[in-house]
Amino acid sequence: MSPKSPGTFQLKSNGRIWDIQLPQVMGIINCTPDSFFSGNRFHSTSDAIEQGIQMLNEGANALDIGGQSTRPNAKEVNASDEWERIAPVIQGIRSEFPNAILSIDTFHSDVAEKALNAGAFMINDVFAGRKDPRLADVIRSARAPLVIMHMQGKPETMQKNPSYEDVQREVLDWLAHRCSALNEYGIEQLIVDPGFGFGKTVKHNFQLLHSLSDFHSLNCPLLVGISRKSMVWKSLDTTPEEALNGTTALHAWALERGTQILRVHDVKEAMETVKLFLQLHPN
Repeated sequence: MSPKSPGTFQLKSNGRIWDIQLPQVMGIINCTPDSFFSGNRFHSTSDAIEQGIQMLNEGANALDIGGQSTRPNAKEVNASDEWERIAPVIQGIRSEFPNAILSIDTFHSDVAEKALNAGAFMINDVFAGRKDPRLADVIRSARAPLVIMHMQGKPETMQKNPSYEDVQREVLDWLAHRCSALNEYGIEQLIVDPGFGFGKTVKHNFQLLHSLSDFHSLNCPLLVGISRKSMVWKSLDTTPEEALNGTTALHAWALERGTQILRVHDVKEAMETVKLFLQLHPN
């Protein structure tokens, strides 16, 4: 199989530029007590800030900060409580790294607006702007990048009985349609995420991984979030806590298929994977 080289993209927001020429690593900061991975549950603001600073010191190109768990069967948190969780974390990280690329994992327009006003770079919406119609207005007004993800169903129910005739084609077609609609609305900076684990079986997830290179037809940066997910630990008959080695293997295969952004719990190991990938494919 011939590897796909990551495309070149330049995202702009809040007076900063994110050049995506080489594979990028985005560290996950879940400001929630109920993340599916115990190593990413933060019970205090200071813990979340410390973890973010550590990730940036380990070389993370960006951080994805969220105050709402979207794991299967997760209960929804209102916008006020979500903002209360993440606001001091944004401030604390930016006080140490004022130019950090901060992505905010939210589907609430109020949270997105406050975060961008507080210096966040972009928004990552698992509902792709469909749950809160005003979110698209916020993104368009701020001219900020937006991550759009495919999800069958919603977090409370998405894993009950996910079904596709052709998962690769259906996910790709859905993302293409959503990109087109948002472009027509005036949102130009989009990042696409196939949504591993969001309304997909383990088999679906591996079918998507196998066909990742097809998603470059969307002409957007490709973000992949497979870190410690069930496609890893269920396949290995283990747990999220023991899924680092399997995650690293899948990250390497995702890079081979041209993934531009890896969304990860373990920045140091992901950075090492990228470095080795670039040694293998220096051009």
